[in-house]
Parts: sequence; C-alpha cells; structure tokens
Amino acid sequence: MAEAHQAVNFMPSLTSDRGEVELSGPMWQEIYLSGLRSWKRHLLRFWNDFLTGVFPATPLSWLFLFSAIQLAWFLQLDPSLGLMEKIKELLPDWGGQHHRLRGVLAAALFASCLWGALIFTLHVALRLLLSYHGWLLEPHEAMSSTTKTWLALVRIFSGRHPVLFSYQRSLPRQPVPSVQDTVRKVLLEPGMGWGVGGGRGRDSVFSALPHQYLESVRPVLSDEDFDWTTGLAQEFLKLQASLLQWYLWLKSWWASNYVSDWWEEFVYLRSRNSLMVNSNYYMMDFLYVTPTPLQAARAGNAVHALLLYRHRLNRQETPPNLLMGMRPLCSAQYEKIFNTTRVPGVQKDYIRHLQDSRHVAVFHRGRFFRVGTHSQNGLLSPRALEQQFQRILDDPSPACPHEEHLAALTAAPRGMWAQVRKSLKTQATQALEAVEGAAFFVSLDAEPAGLTREDPAASLDAYAHTLLVGRGHDRWFDKSFTLIVFSNGKLGLSVEHSWADCPISGHMWEFTLATECFQLGYSADGHCKGRPDPTLPQPQRLQWDLPEQVHLSISLALRGAETLSSNVDCHVFPFSHFGKSFIRRCHLSPDSFVQMALQLAHFRDRGQFCLTYESAMTRLFLEGRTETVRSCTREACDFVRAMEDQEKTDPQCLALFRVAVEKHQALLKAAMCGQGVDRHLFALYIVSRFLHVQSPFLAQVHSEQWPLSTSQIPVQQTHLFDVHNYPDYVSSGGGFGPADDHGYGVSYIFMGDDMITFHISSKKSSTKTVRQALPPPPPPPSSLGPRGPGPSPASLEPGV
Repeated sequence: MAEAHQAVNFMPSLTSDRGEVELSGPMWQEIYLSGLRSWKRHLLRFWNDFLTGVFPATPLSWLFLFSAIQLAWFLQLDPSLGLMEKIKELLPDWGGQHHRLRGVLAAALFASCLWGALIFTLHVALRLLLSYHGWLLEPHEAMSSTTKTWLALVRIFSGRHPVLFSYQRSLPRQPVPSVQDTVRKVLLEPGMGWGVGGGRGRDSVFSALPHQYLESVRPVLSDEDFDWTTGLAQEFLKLQASLLQWYLWLKSWWASNYVSDWWEEFVYLRSRNSLMVNSNYYMMDFLYVTPTPLQAARAGNAVHALLLYRHRLNRQETPPNLLMGMRPLCSAQYEKIFNTTRVPGVQKDYIRHLQDSRHVAVFHRGRFFRVGTHSQNGLLSPRALEQQFQRILDDPSPACPHEEHLAALTAAPRGMWAQVRKSLKTQATQALEAVEGAAFFVSLDAEPAGLTREDPAASLDAYAHTLLVGRGHDRWFDKSFTLIVFSNGKLGLSVEHSWADCPISGHMWEFTLATECFQLGYSADGHCKGRPDPTLPQPQRLQWDLPEQVHLSISLALRGAETLSSNVDCHVFPFSHFGKSFIRRCHLSPDSFVQMALQLAHFRDRGQFCLTYESAMTRLFLEGRTETVRSCTREACDFVRAMEDQEKTDPQCLALFRVAVEKHQALLKAAMCGQGVDRHLFALYIVSRFLHVQSPFLAQVHSEQWPLSTSQIPVQQTHLFDVHNYPDYVSSGGGFGPADDHGYGVSYIFMGDDMITFHISSKKSSTKTVRQALPPPPPPPSSLGPRGPGPSPASLEPGV
C-alpha cells in the first residue's frame, strides 16, 4: 500500500546534508549479520513453538511413537534393528535392579531420534513440494493431474491439523532471479514501438520472461530516453552485474530471504520522512452499518476482539493462510502485530517488540491513559472494558500544557523526533513506556465520522482523511496500529507499515469486525453484553513532565503535521454497477480488470502513460513481503489507445483488452513466484552501495517516480461474513497516501460480489491532480431494491 512512497524515497535515506551516508561494514560482514539475524528469529520461533507444544510436532505424536516401540519390545520385536541395544551399552550401568530403566531410556532416546528424523524428512519433502509453482499457471477450475497429485501430497505431508506456523520450516527461500533476465532485452527492432504520450517510436523484442525492466519502461520513454537507458543496462550487465549478483546469491543461501530484511531497513527504517501519509495507511469500518452508537461500548467490544485475536495468535489457534485454498503462505509477519513500536533513531529507526503487554494506551481530548486489559481471572470482559473507556470519556480533567499536541512528534521527521525522544526518555520515562509498551494505541475521537445521508460523498471523504491523518496530534504513529473510535461508534484503524504489509492487518481487521459484531454482540440498549465490574481501578492518567526545550519541538511538529494533513485529498467511491461476480463470468481476473480500467482512466486524465506500481505479495517464500507489478504494459497501452480511437470497433477493443489482462496476469504470477524486477534491482543497488560500486543504471532505476500507485485489499476470511443475507456487513477496505506529489494513490476492495470500493488520494498542492466533480456514492445495497441496468460492459459477456 503506502510502500510505493517509501520505495521512491529510500535513496534520500542513504544521503544526508553532508553527502552520501557510508554503509557501515564490508559486504561480508553484512551478509554474516543478515544470516545471524535470521537464525536468531528461527531459534526464537523454535522456543515459542516448543512452549506452545507445536514443535517439532505435538508431544502426543512422540508419545504415540514411544508407546509403539515399547509395545514392539514387549512382543519381543526390535524395530530399531539392534540400535537400542547399542544405546543401552552406552548408558551408565546402575546395577541389575535398574536394567529395565536402561531399556526404557534407550527406547526413549531411539524414539526421539526417529521422531526427529521423520519430522525432518517430512519438512524436506514438504519444502520440495512447495517449490512447485505450476499450479499457479493453471485455471483453478481445471487443474491438471500433476497439480491434483501435488495438492494431495501437500495435504498428506502437512498433517491433519496444521497451525499458523506449521509451514514456516518448510517454505522455500525466495530465489534470486537471473540478472540477465531481469535487465536484458534480446533484440531491438526499429520503427515499431511507443513513445511518450501515445507517439509511435521504436519497439523491442524481449525474451520469454514476462517481467523485464526494459520492457516495463518502454511505454513511458521516448526513443532517445529508451536508447540511453538501454545503453546503461548493457554497460551494467557487462561491468558490474556478475559481481553484485554473486553476493546476492551468497546471501540467499545464508539468510532466510535475500531481500526482505534490506527492504525493511532501507525502505522503511532508514526513511527520515514523517510516518503520517508517507508510511501509514488506514482501514475502514462497515460502510453502511454501525452496530452501536455508544462510543465506549464499541471500543470495549473492539478491544476485546483484538485481544482475542492476539490470544489465538499466541496459541497458534489461527489456521495458516492458504492461497487459493491450496498453497500455504509465510506467517512471519503475524508475530509483530501486537506489542510493537517503531522507535525513532537519528539515522535509522528500529522495531521494538515485546513478548506480552497487558494494557492499552488511550488518548482522549489531549490526555493519555493507561488501561489494563487483564485481571487475575484473565482478559477483561467487553462490558468491563466499556466501563473503563466510559470512565475516560466522563473524566472532566483538562489536558496539561503541551500534552494535547505531544503525539504530533510521532508525525515529525524521524531525526527530529529521535532527538526529542531522548529528553522524554529521561523526563517522562513511565509515561513514554506506558505508550510504547502498550499492546496497541486507542484514540477516542470527540467527533463523529462515517457515511451520512445528508452529504454521502463529503462525509466518506472526511472519514478517510480523518483515518489517514487525524488532526496530526491524536494518533501515536509509531505504534504498530492505532484503533480509532469515533463519538458515534464508528471504527477505524491507522497502521504503521514497516512491521508488516496490508494483508496481515487486514486479516486481523476482518476477525475484529466479525467478532465484535456477530459473536460478542450488543444488548438492546447498545451496551456490551454482561455486567460492569465496579471493583476495577480507575484508568491511570499518564503524567508527562515535559522540559522547556520540548515545547518548541511540539509546536514545530504540530505545524508540520497540520501542513501535511491539509495538503492531502482523499476520496472514497463505492462502485455498485457490477463487481467481481460479473467480471469472473466474463472469464477475466477482477484485479487485472481494475488495473486496465485504471490505465484507461489515467490516460483520459493526463493524456499520457506513466509508471504504475501495483503491490503483489511474495509470501509463497520464507519471510517474503512484496514485489512490484508494473501494470503499464505495451498491451495495456494498445488497449487504451484502441478505446480512444473512434475507428476501432468493440470486438477489436475487447480482443486487445483480453490480451492486456492476460499480460497483467502473467506479470502478477511472475512477481508472486519471485521473478519480479524491482526487488531484485533494489537488492543489487544495496550491494553496490556496500561495495562502493558506482552504477548509473541502478541509480537511474531507483530515481523513478510512480505517479500511479495502486493496491488491492484482499478479503481473506469470507466465511466470517454472510454477504448474501447481510450485504451491509462488509468491510469497506482502506487507503494510503500518494507515492508522488503529482500522482494518485489508489486502493480498491471487492466488497461481496457486486461492489468495488475505491480509495483515492492525491496532493492538493499539485496542479495535475485537481479533483473534478465526482458522483456521490450509492445508497446501501439493502435499500437499493432491484438494480437498474446502469452502465454495464455487456460486450464483455461470454459469447458476445
């Protein structure tokens, strides 16, 4: 989501006012440390799995194997083929009366060794199976016999009841693509291609690999610029590529993932920009429904549901994510959802994660509170949590001087906030620790939000803007996420991006909305179910002893946050004429359909094509995060030009549209399989910086801007929502800020079968993204009655 902005600006994070920042240590040391960090994470996961009784397998499986060996021994059978006798000989001789004890110990040792060997074999076999990607290239409804056999073997080797982290030790590592395939073109033919803004120029014939850098930039470059970029690429392949690629290959064998740790560090943690707009993103509540108008009640149920989700994660009661119901995805990012804070540093931030936290930090009307979430009997009930939040709402005490705007520091440039935090660390240690050590941050806003019938378009836009930026001082942007509860009971989420990607927080948000609404529920008067607990202590008001030098910093941070906030324009557009159900009936990918529509819309807006960023996940691999799909392809350009050409017939446009969709699908699948362009080029650039190798080609690649940044928000737990009987109870997705000052940020979510909700953002300061008059959103599906014909692309129907 917001990663496109960070990806564009990671190069400035490697520079300072005094010039380029030298990366510390030689390349060998960096590879060694990267592997060391990977092994530490593996050991920590091993220990956590051992404590929860799920690693290497359940203790019951070991007990079953040991009992079987003992039974065989009792029947005078030796399944060890003499190994247990040799083990007995190696054990100390405690006398004749302990002869049977030696036999039991030998059987236990043999059972443990056999148990470990079997599990290791299963993991290796499963890793080999999960390295197969042929299933991704086949239609889901028409799997080949090979894929069916593969799927059956995966289910057999996965065990009966896999848990969240069951597959972590079996996931393959993300491959390092061939540098020649990433960069190289095979042949350049004159007189066939496309120039900027629709002009004809020179074309290229590329190798079969669908995802190559030169091909991706051809639609947006003039002939001269393309020739210049081609020359840089050829020089790079000849002089530097082999050396840089060798170091990447070495790292891929030693570390868990050759790019993800560098992506987190250089794209996120080394960025010195404000987190607000640049790094955070938001998630919305139900679009048409608010289960209760009571702010404290909604907060009580939501906080309780979130902590239930954390408990399920800790106990690994959450089933693993399966792509298309078949292929397990990496679950590493789930570990840092809760109890996590991004701590600012002068040159680089770091992520602080606690194993547990039994309180949340709450902000209301400029005051900070610490609210305990557990008692001696365990997690507080929703009604007890509602009681605590109501106490905060009823507290008449005013905010202390400068306390009200203190959180604006987390929206300041990171270097400035790091310096100020040092003073807070010494002067307000307990208050700062209560906030940073909380499970998450809760903001009880004093204003209502959400869709209103009086002005639906403006109210939705204001809702999105408030979730993204707030007032600049009422969100603690360092926390992994902030739960926002408005005065009318509407919810929202503001998420910091460095610790994980959108599907992770989206999975948590789906569970939260479904649980607090359908499972926990509310009483007839709108309160949480249950009874209050009058014995609970009052929420603790946090006291900030703010030194004088901090006051000016808070004022400067607030001024900067308000300036940035006022410059962001947000629009939410629920499109209800058709949705993914209709698109699939046309035998098209819904995501590719929307991407082509965005290309057409952008061309009609600007009159030219631009680099387009679409985020795709690489969680098919261990510790994978994302890859970029460059959606502006030559095929997409051909379709767009045909749509703008009055001489083109509908069948011709439709044929070009299907070709463009197929090309986009090929790019998306290649990116998911680790064969994308951008992460590979990013990692090559980082290696070049460590080795102090100057590469004009890599510098050119990473100076590119993304005027159109896009992302689909996936719906991962459809079983939690009944969209047919309760169509109003569907998540409305979320959005993020634009990656370019003169561009758009576009996210979209397929709500049920018949609606697509778009979240669009831009900068008001840009003269190229001035908002035009847009239609208001439609009324709730339940109040629409039979749908009218509407503008529906009927020519896409099968057989037309």
